[in-house]
Amino acid sequence: MLFGGPLRYDMGWNKHQDAYLQLNLRSMVTKLPYLLAITIGLARKADPRALRMVGFAEIGRGASQALGLIAVNRALAHVIGEGTVPERLTGAAPALAAAGLCALVGAVLKAISTAGTGQLEPKVERVAREMYLSHTAKVELAAIEDEQFHRLLDSAQYGAGAARRMVRYSSSIVNAVMSLIATAGVLAVLHPLLFPMLVAMSVPSGWAALSVARRRYISFHQFVQHARAGELISRLLISTGAAAEIRVHNVADFLLGHYRSLSQDQEAEQKRLATLAARTGLFAAAWTGLAAVAAYATLGTLLWTGTMALSVGGTAVLAIRSGAGSLQNLVLQINSAHEDSLFIADLHQLCEEAGERAIPTGGLALPKHPERITVEDVHFTYQGEDEENEPALAGASLTIPTGKIVAFVGDNASGKSTLTKLLCGLYRPDSGRILWDDVDVAKADRQELVSRIAVVGQDFYHWPFTAAVNIGIGRPEEPLCPERLDDAVRYAGAEELVKELPRGLRTLLARGYKGGHQLSGGQWQRLGIGRAHYRRGKLLIVDEPTAALDAKSEQEFFEKIRNLADAGQTIIVITHRLGSVRVADLIHVLDHGRVVESGTFSELISDEGDGPKVFRDGYRIQAAQYASVPPQNGSLPAPDVAKAGPR
Repeated sequence: MLFGGPLRYDMGWNKHQDAYLQLNLRSMVTKLPYLLAITIGLARKADPRALRMVGFAEIGRGASQALGLIAVNRALAHVIGEGTVPERLTGAAPALAAAGLCALVGAVLKAISTAGTGQLEPKVERVAREMYLSHTAKVELAAIEDEQFHRLLDSAQYGAGAARRMVRYSSSIVNAVMSLIATAGVLAVLHPLLFPMLVAMSVPSGWAALSVARRRYISFHQFVQHARAGELISRLLISTGAAAEIRVHNVADFLLGHYRSLSQDQEAEQKRLATLAARTGLFAAAWTGLAAVAAYATLGTLLWTGTMALSVGGTAVLAIRSGAGSLQNLVLQINSAHEDSLFIADLHQLCEEAGERAIPTGGLALPKHPERITVEDVHFTYQGEDEENEPALAGASLTIPTGKIVAFVGDNASGKSTLTKLLCGLYRPDSGRILWDDVDVAKADRQELVSRIAVVGQDFYHWPFTAAVNIGIGRPEEPLCPERLDDAVRYAGAEELVKELPRGLRTLLARGYKGGHQLSGGQWQRLGIGRAHYRRGKLLIVDEPTAALDAKSEQEFFEKIRNLADAGQTIIVITHRLGSVRVADLIHVLDHGRVVESGTFSELISDEGDGPKVFRDGYRIQAAQYASVPPQNGSLPAPDVAKAGPR
């Protein structure tokens, strides 16, 4: 009901919907070197010293275990050999001391490995997270909006947590492998039949682990959307944005009912998995028991017939039990590592694709003092699944003289905002050119381009930081300058706003945190204007700049815009309020991705000429709303340009 059908929306996780088919022992063992190489690479980047410490500790633990088994075998040979009890114990003492020393060394090395792993885990997660964030932040805007790339983003975001777990898994895998090698080597030396007996006892547990993992993995992908939907509903219930409507419309019980239904579905699935896991475990335990009986019967036969010495048999029992545990642990750890490695692989794939789709560095230098910005026959269509998308720009051509106020007006979907995004370098035209004098923006240095542009968007971002940071983030590469902040506050007319804030510019603008404060739409818009002024771009683009301001503040804003233009700054104003563009030196009227009219306010409002009169007709429609006498018979009066019109 809430989501319009079955919860099958793909958020990226289902990229691995067939990966469970690879969960078999052969596949996992063959991928073991790859898994370890991924983790070692991240760990080397995070903390090479801790990595070496863990590696040496785990190798040392395996060696100490092998030496301990050999020492135990020597001690047993003396204990059950010939001679008096004191003589046998005396003979076994050195071997027992060696076994104890090996155990002590193993304990110390385990502690060292645990300490090293504890150091590595958070550092590896940080390195992986920084890889994800740094590559994502540097791709073109078109990549972020691309559905396939966004699916990869969704999946790769879990790579950092998976990388952290892989440190622990890899440490356990190395330990299990070294223990298994040590045990297998000792058993092979004692008797050739002992190692096959070890494998026979361990196979049932490995099979059970793989079976449970396959079921869990399939279930994960079938129910992941239930989990995400439940998390979404729980966040909505505590959201500050939805809090008022939840209480006014009494939505809480409605949402809780759906949350309970989703949770109950997941609970039923977990019960099913637990029942199957218990059944599989019971079958595996019975199989293991039979294998153990056969193994110990074989061992007893070897001892009965004298083929194997009693001391060797005792050592074999200890080695088989230790080896069986190591083999079972190895299978379990490889299984867990394999699942997480899928998301780490996505992280690496993301980094590769992000590198290919990154914002280019370098390029042609822009002229220091350009005379004009020219848009030549620009076409642009937003990419998506629908190959028949209407073009947002269909041959737009216009000129923006520098040091002037230029307005873009037009109906919704006329191409105004898209054109400004191309002017900012956020997109590249499908065809046509945007020139700063004679320099094509597509070939220019992108960093230099954006450094010259300041934007006040209609829906500019409200950063959940202090008021000072919300203004100073206009130039994040520079330290906050108090004098410059004060100047931006004065320019935006936000002096009273800052005085009313509990801690002035140091007030946190994020409700829900201690000391957090909430602003109105108009107050936020003043901060946005201050942010653009703080940036001091040569080209200022304002999209519906006065939508949340009162009439007096709107008039003050346009007076300041006029002053900036007189001082040489280029201003582009995007608005639906046609009366607001009186201040503009040049107005471009867009319709369906084309520039259909250009001129001054007086020229466009005039009845003279043979143009389409799109601006004039739109202006009169808006101005009629302010007329003292409603229009009769559907006719619209032509208001006095000097007096009428929305201000």
